[in-house]
Amino acid sequence: MNFKKQLHEGLLTKNPVLAQLLGLCSVLAITTSLFNGLGMGLSVTIILICSNVLISALRKVIPSQIRIAAYIVIIAGFVTVVDLMLQAFLPELAESLGVFIPLIVVNCIVLGRAEAFASKNGVLASAVDGLCQGIGYTVALVIMCVIRELLGAGTFGGGLLNGGEGIRIIPEGYPAMQMVMPVGGFLTLGFVIAGFQYLTTRMRDKKMEEAK
Repeated sequence: MNFKKQLHEGLLTKNPVLAQLLGLCSVLAITTSLFNGLGMGLSVTIILICSNVLISALRKVIPSQIRIAAYIVIIAGFVTVVDLMLQAFLPELAESLGVFIPLIVVNCIVLGRAEAFASKNGVLASAVDGLCQGIGYTVALVIMCVIRELLGAGTFGGGLLNGGEGIRIIPEGYPAMQMVMPVGGFLTLGFVIAGFQYLTTRMRDKKMEEAK
């Protein structure tokens, strides 16, 4: 297990959203406020860690012929727990995220890490993988939320700061409402991915030059 390498992969080289382009439905749908982004990111991170740990622990017991079905059942159990916890303690967040919490069951990120990593590695390494991939996913959501909320509503920290209204940065009447609509999600995601690819390419080229 190499925590530094796994964290680097989760944030940069194998970022589930910006590098692997997984789980984009929720990224486009719920990133209208910082509250939504943090809530969704933490929920997916918890489910990633728990499902990775259990799948890794049972990897030698689950028959290969039914492994995908078994993974989905395990993931669904943890999703149900998280969904019920949100409804009990954070009902506003549960209502805001809506159907996208139950849909984590078939989220490509969670199922992909179960198949690609947890089913082939030990429990501790799988837990770290879930944590690092969850951090990468959460960072991508937060970036999207900050940009869309600022440009679309003119605020920062909606749902968290200033009684839930967020801190107003741009005066009312000036923000572009389209940014909190679906078209704004597509535009923002495109620019964020382009910027991410540019930065990672520059970093890679710089390392290659230093190696020479």
